[in-house]
Amino acid sequence: MTSVLLDIQNLETHLRLEVGTAKVVDRVSLSIKRGDTLALVGESGCGKTMTAYSILRLVPSPPGKIVGGKILFEGEDIVNATEKRMREIRGNRIAMIFQEPLTSLNPVFKVGAQISEVLQIHRKMKKKGALEIAVELLKDVGIPSPEQRINDYPHQMSGGMRQRVMIAMALACDPDLLIADEPTTALDVTVQSQIMDLLNSIKKKHNMSLLLITHDLGVVAETAKNVAVMYAGRIMEYADVNTLFESPQNPYTIGLLASLPHFGKERLKPIKGMVPMIHDLPAGCKFNTRCEYAFKKCFESEPDLVALGTHNGSRHLVRCWKAEHQNFR
Repeated sequence: MTSVLLDIQNLETHLRLEVGTAKVVDRVSLSIKRGDTLALVGESGCGKTMTAYSILRLVPSPPGKIVGGKILFEGEDIVNATEKRMREIRGNRIAMIFQEPLTSLNPVFKVGAQISEVLQIHRKMKKKGALEIAVELLKDVGIPSPEQRINDYPHQMSGGMRQRVMIAMALACDPDLLIADEPTTALDVTVQSQIMDLLNSIKKKHNMSLLLITHDLGVVAETAKNVAVMYAGRIMEYADVNTLFESPQNPYTIGLLASLPHFGKERLKPIKGMVPMIHDLPAGCKFNTRCEYAFKKCFESEPDLVALGTHNGSRHLVRCWKAEHQNFR
């Protein structure tokens, strides 16, 4: 049995818009080994969530479509899998915690019914038995008095508790891969820490792989083994977490790290400019309009993702003309 659970190769997902075609996921290649955590980071609108939707084949069609590449899950290419096969995989082998649990949970059904439905569909369990396991799942994710809380509606719970319900639903069938899309968004700092600690403990307990989608590099530093930095639908840098934080080699990664708050740091250093519209990207390197290191070649042609070396067992990949010829740090 291979140690690689998910292997994405040159994945391309396009959205057909009135103003043109947007390459929201452009030749993305990623892999996650069993039991590992890969963080996918970048600003809002860079293609992180669309990558997750592509993995689960949840891209709305129209206007979206996977137009190229492979998604190998345990060696099976699920890009062309039937919808029946995908229903067997979604929620069962690959589960996802979506952004904004209040909108992801159905407001007119009790949380116990929503959790037990997963077990009834995928494990063919009876309603009573599924509800009993739903209580245990709520207990496992730290919700007090789970016997009572299974009868609550989502609006009767706090944001942190709704997030725990989402985690319980995702874990119902003991998936091999959990995709967590901004799991700490809109939560206060204390609850954010609790949620990440919960995800880490569950991951270790079940030897589960985790794809963590976030813009919070502080969370990444404490959680991930490897990090992929995404911008305008492309992977700009890939490395193990220590290498990325200690020696970033793409100007976009450097900018993200420089914008982090630090104790004693008087002012944050934002990345200048705005993320370009995905259907109207600049020629050459897609970061060239915001990059302080850009030179003529950056505006003429786009660099490939090339290997600068191997550190801590992981390859260090960078998409940058300048990084190929000099070390930024």
